[in-house]
Amino acid sequence: DPDLFPWREPRLDIGLAITIGYIGRLVPEKGVDLLLNAIAGMDENVNLRLIGAGPEYHSLQRTAAELGIVDRVEFIPWLDSENIPIQLRRMDALVLPSRTQSNWKEQFGRVLLEAMATGVPVIGSNCGEIPNVIGDAGLVFTEGDQTALTAALLKLTTNPALRQELAKRGRTRMLTK
Repeated sequence: DPDLFPWREPRLDIGLAITIGYIGRLVPEKGVDLLLNAIAGMDENVNLRLIGAGPEYHSLQRTAAELGIVDRVEFIPWLDSENIPIQLRRMDALVLPSRTQSNWKEQFGRVLLEAMATGVPVIGSNCGEIPNVIGDAGLVFTEGDQTALTAALLKLTTNPALRQELAKRGRTRMLTK
């Protein structure tokens, strides 16, 4: 429902801190560890907001500490759905780095549509249905490939015009699908 996820213009200010977000279960197949490692290789003005709960919560906190990025990573416990639009508006991009498992692959990735509705550019792996959800309205990288994820994040965080273009494409795609 686009009324629940109102459009907001992407921030285009160069030099301000960038917030990358993830919303979902904290389980191995979601690839959040890959996202932490990618953020660790980026400038200190790139921060990460992780929203969710699951068995990997404490392990991911330890990983952030080991990578020396604990001050750039915000862990937010699982929120009810009415708070998700508020959190999305606080992000400059949303990443869904899912990885195929022997018994699982991403079936849809609803959070991608929610982000696109809000005007938040998206990056997703090529796991399951993610590329079909994103289409040309975001960036897709090869699942499990940290170098490719880091490259996609750099492309998006250093190019405000691309963020704006993908935000517009995302909103249009969400409204027409």
